Amino acid sequence: MLLANWPPWPNHSHKTKHRLHSTLSLSKRCALLESRFSGKESDPMMFWFIVSAILLLFALRFRYPYFIAEAKYMCRIAISIYRTPKFLKSNPFYTLVDRFLDSVQKNPHKAFIRFQDETYSYAQSDKQSNKIARSLLKHAGLHEGDTVALLLGNEPMFLWMWLALAKIGCSAALLNHNIRSKSLVHCFTCCGATVLIAGAGNDSVEEVLPALREQGISVYMLTDQVTAEGMESLTDKIAQASDEPIPADLRANITFSSPAVYIYTSGTTGLPKAAVIAQRRLWAMSFFPSVCGLKSDDVVYICLPLYHSAGFTLGFGGAIERGATVVVKSKFSSSQFWDDCRKYNVTVIQYIGETMRYLCNSPKRVSDQVHNVRMAIGNGIRPEVWRTFISRFGNVDIKEFYGSTEGTLGFLNYAGKIGAVGRVNYFHKKIYPYALVKFDQEQDEPVRNAEGFCIEVVKGETGLLVAKITQKAQFGGYARDPKQTEKKKLYNVFEKGDVYFNSGDLFRTDHENFIYFQDRVGDTFRWKGENVSTNEVSDILTMATSIEEANVYGVTVQGYEGRTGMATITLKKDHQFEPDAIFSHVTTYLPSYARPRFIRIQDCLAVTCTFKQLKGKLVEEGFNPAVITDPLFVLHEMVKSYRPLTRDTYQSILDGHFRL
Repeated sequence: MLLANWPPWPNHSHKTKHRLHSTLSLSKRCALLESRFSGKESDPMMFWFIVSAILLLFALRFRYPYFIAEAKYMCRIAISIYRTPKFLKSNPFYTLVDRFLDSVQKNPHKAFIRFQDETYSYAQSDKQSNKIARSLLKHAGLHEGDTVALLLGNEPMFLWMWLALAKIGCSAALLNHNIRSKSLVHCFTCCGATVLIAGAGNDSVEEVLPALREQGISVYMLTDQVTAEGMESLTDKIAQASDEPIPADLRANITFSSPAVYIYTSGTTGLPKAAVIAQRRLWAMSFFPSVCGLKSDDVVYICLPLYHSAGFTLGFGGAIERGATVVVKSKFSSSQFWDDCRKYNVTVIQYIGETMRYLCNSPKRVSDQVHNVRMAIGNGIRPEVWRTFISRFGNVDIKEFYGSTEGTLGFLNYAGKIGAVGRVNYFHKKIYPYALVKFDQEQDEPVRNAEGFCIEVVKGETGLLVAKITQKAQFGGYARDPKQTEKKKLYNVFEKGDVYFNSGDLFRTDHENFIYFQDRVGDTFRWKGENVSTNEVSDILTMATSIEEANVYGVTVQGYEGRTGMATITLKKDHQFEPDAIFSHVTTYLPSYARPRFIRIQDCLAVTCTFKQLKGKLVEEGFNPAVITDPLFVLHEMVKSYRPLTRDTYQSILDGHFRL
């Protein structure tokens, strides 16, 4: 009880103020305690015991300012570690869908999903997923161990569909509904799915239908009827199915190593890779929100794509693990965000750096701090945006973290240090060994000493994050892609025979052991909350009639999170740059976040002796027409074309008037 009303830990930039406040609090508390224990029947020993405990905690507070935050964090980690083996060793294996079914029994009428003006309870969601499962068993002929690809947007059906597949022992491949053409076929093929289920009105399926039919794929659309040959309707079949419970023996052979879901991540190979999320890994990711402090009575607002690991495993999975309520938004809207939070009584939000910036840049309202949001879980928020967000929207507890879909390690900034993604913790590092090692940017590989081992960086120095692959921290790899799976492994890092996961991310630590994300290595950059593969964009560009070669990279833009896409290209002989045609080409074959905002034209591209395209100098030069003499163009959404990038347009971009 004493800790329940304990004042927050001091921020180091305000030590003096907080210590004065703490001293006053100490004297007041002691006086209060003395008055309470001044009666005849009071125990003076108890009084001095409590005073001593308070003095000890204050002493710890000044000597170790993050003691309580760290203790809470480790306690939650310990609870999750304690619970995981119980699930893994249970027979039959206790899956996340079993956790959902427990909540159905415990709180059948509790709200599980809120979408637009509809509310669906745990019991209703259970019955709806039963109907879907039975219709798929009957009409799609699914069996335990099959994989089904989902091409759906953010809606309750997405969640019910996954529950239905999990109930019959099938895994789901979560396709990005923005991708088209070659990328869509590739994503479908690499997960080994035999069935594709797409939302109504998704015209990208018809584009690739011939390729899917060649592979013998069954395609179902969430409509009552379809006219295109090679597709079947599914909504009408679901409506006719029974909602009786699904027998557990249909998933009796599922183990902790069975694939639960495939989530796509873009890397250095060009096309997206399907990260294999096994049942064990899904549990670990679903536990993370509870480590942050998520509770069963929380209402979680999911406006991030459900095909991403953040929206699906942390938002949806975390809510199931806690028995909480989720509010599903079809897509992020800065103008509707806080109205939704008030409407649904949201207590926990998810974010990426861009969404927080959008909220901070939205018009101010008198109701900005009128909400019940107590915690925000996400990553990629800049320090200045963090400060602005807290100042404007109130004291929301921001849980900034670092993690990747396929990675074996994550960090959590449990102490609330602005700008950091986590803190070096002895016990965490003991359980999940990792290190920051020296990295050669030119050679694109870790630096090794004379003995052939990697070299750890010192505090303050930037290094590549590598995490040891162990029984507790397994690397699931990429589906049907052993070559790329192997590329993510580093051998003999600190001793002969050890194996580490190469995160591809650079970090540094400060004198207080806080960890800060610095940059990404390789051929991927992040824009609008999405990872963009430079090779994939390059391949699409060179499909255009006039483009011979394309070197794609990310450049920083003042006022924006991450890096926006830029391409330096060469033109085919006797061809000229065609702004309208190139605009039409990239908008047809690339999602909006992957389209190059800037194009630079050169006579030839600079390459290494092994013919690798050089990006460093191009990235450094950016898109400033005052520095670059080559022709420069900028993607102009309003006129649906690329337009010459003049100095006036460049300044307009920096001033925030020309939106990218």
